[in-house]
Amino acid sequence: MNANPEVVKILGMSGSLRRGSYTKAALRAALDLLPDDAELKIIDLALIPFFNEDLEGQSLPEAVLELASSVQAADALLLVTPEYNYSVPPVLKNAIDWISRQSTGTPVNGKPVAIMSASTGMFGGARAQYHLRQTCVICNMMPLNRPEVFIMQAQNKFDRNLKLTDDFTRNAIKNQLQALVNWTRLLTRNY
Repeated sequence: MNANPEVVKILGMSGSLRRGSYTKAALRAALDLLPDDAELKIIDLALIPFFNEDLEGQSLPEAVLELASSVQAADALLLVTPEYNYSVPPVLKNAIDWISRQSTGTPVNGKPVAIMSASTGMFGGARAQYHLRQTCVICNMMPLNRPEVFIMQAQNKFDRNLKLTDDFTRNAIKNQLQALVNWTRLLTRNY
């Protein structure tokens, strides 16, 4: 946990590896929309190998150790996901699989989490979010219930440089980040 209780340290992860990803763009937008008493570190999941129990008995891959260390050091997580085939993309699920294991110290256990999703469709990744919330249950993560952020028709919310231009979405992200800070402080006080 954070040594400075004045600042809530959030670790952000995108479930997309694509350079032109709307989820990555939303995560970058969150950097500009943070409350003053929060900071956001973004970790790239591209180097995380597929989870394999055979690797647990050996020295863990460096990318997995870095991910586990970053999650451990964070006060809260911000997970931003696209929706693939009505569900969570494998890159994000894979990262959670690694950091929910004893071999990495289960750093997600009890961790406050906010979830956002972005999609070019009408539902904004809602189905992926709900699958991700099921994963949070078994991993004992503490997802923020409200406000939810679904970025629908994302292609209309970002400009060609992937800068968020939609005021409604900016406000939704800003409100969710403030709620995550409040949720994290509430959980910290109660544990």
